[in-house]
Amino acid sequence: MTSRTGLRRVTIGWQRQENEKQKPKDDEKQQQSDTEKQQPKPKRNARGKQPRTDDERGPQTGPGRWLRIGVSLLALAAMVAFGAVLARLTLQPSPASEMLIHANLRPGDSIRAYVEQPAFRDTVKQLGGNILLGVPFGLLLPVVSPRTRGFVRVALLTVATMFLVELIQGALVTGRAFDVDDVLLNTTGALLGYALVGRRLGRAVHPPRRSRWWSRRRT
Repeated sequence: MTSRTGLRRVTIGWQRQENEKQKPKDDEKQQQSDTEKQQPKPKRNARGKQPRTDDERGPQTGPGRWLRIGVSLLALAAMVAFGAVLARLTLQPSPASEMLIHANLRPGDSIRAYVEQPAFRDTVKQLGGNILLGVPFGLLLPVVSPRTRGFVRVALLTVATMFLVELIQGALVTGRAFDVDDVLLNTTGALLGYALVGRRLGRAVHPPRRSRWWSRRRT
């Protein structure tokens, strides 16, 4: 009987010691939680995510901000000049050829006619001219705005612009007609210009930001 009572006392004393050791840790946790509650919560964006700071986004290599703005403005001015040249080439009336032209709504018909011409020079002039007419889109669009980068975006913007030009030609300009093959050739030229030069030029002027995670992984 005495041994059981002594064992119970020892057990109760050990539990008291453990409780006294655990109590400071609980007090520290409570103080830490109270401190966190008092601190202001970080602002979050519309998606509920905390916006990253400049350090977390990582360094941005390439030209400085004002240089990028200057190059973008020059590209925009070149785009406006190209638009004026495009309007002069495509929207100028041609009464002499009014009886010779016809609208083409079937892709490939005009291209086939260009290839079957007996004079190789005329074939190169028709095909090459329409392709070269679309190259400035692929060169200038990625420099004007980084949001226009990508083959799909360049193609869509070129198609929309040249489709509008062809519609104006067929409806309002004497001696001109709508030709879907011209739109295809112009878009081909824009994609070639973007693939060869425009993509690298756009990345050089508007370099993408690298996250801190990517920078740590690289190092």
